[in-house]
Amino acid sequence: MSVAVDYEQAGELKIGQVGIANLRIRTLDVQRLTEEMRSRVQRAPNMFGRAAVVIDFGGLSQTPDAATAQALLDGLRDAGVLPVALAYGTSETERLSQALGLPLLAKFRASYERGEGGVEPVAAAPAAATKREAAPATVAAEPAKTSRSATTPAAAAPSSSVGLIQSAPVRSGQQIYADNRDLTVLTTVGAGAEVIADGSIHIYGPLRGRALAGAQGNTKARIFCREFHAELVAIAGHYKVLEDIPKELRGKAVQIWLEDEQIKIAALD
Repeated sequence: MSVAVDYEQAGELKIGQVGIANLRIRTLDVQRLTEEMRSRVQRAPNMFGRAAVVIDFGGLSQTPDAATAQALLDGLRDAGVLPVALAYGTSETERLSQALGLPLLAKFRASYERGEGGVEPVAAAPAAATKREAAPATVAAEPAKTSRSATTPAAAAPSSSVGLIQSAPVRSGQQIYADNRDLTVLTTVGAGAEVIADGSIHIYGPLRGRALAGAQGNTKARIFCREFHAELVAIAGHYKVLEDIPKELRGKAVQIWLEDEQIKIAALD
């Protein structure tokens, strides 16, 4: 008598692209780090509340002991975020991850390597799909307020590659990535959606989600949109959330660029 064999998997595992944040520790002061994170969550709860965070100890001269690292994890959870992994660094980091019961993340698809300590959005690389080896993402400084009197500079140089054109709306939960080129979205980027480009981003409809240009560190990249309601915008790792943006710019056609390591936003005439 033949026995039927069920080859269908109970769970389907896929290696995909996941929005994640990377916290690079510059000063191992648990109380200060906790309060900084609590402030970020309070200022932008929709962005950082219960956000997954990777802890990167690569900015320290010495890897912390397990007790100190655990105190930091507990403090960050109490502040409102969820530490989910350590960024790969040294053999000491690997042993620390085992002691804490956390995985190591060794690659990031979008690497933001500008500024001092802080938190910035990054995206984890598909394990077998990334061609270039990227160092663990560092983080940008907490941005200063946008200068309302900033003058509009000359346009950024075009990407050397043919741009990616997205004709359909980018809906909540979707992520579009233009690898080594510009991205043009002909319609809407919805709330909860994310568009990322190594070059510049052009959006010909409302921007309600997140837009991250210069993902591999191109400080000349820009973001242009017809109707500005963004949850977050970033260029080469420097970012602003909606709560940091002057109300008079919301709903306007704007361009966004980086100047003196600060995000600048100006209305388009």
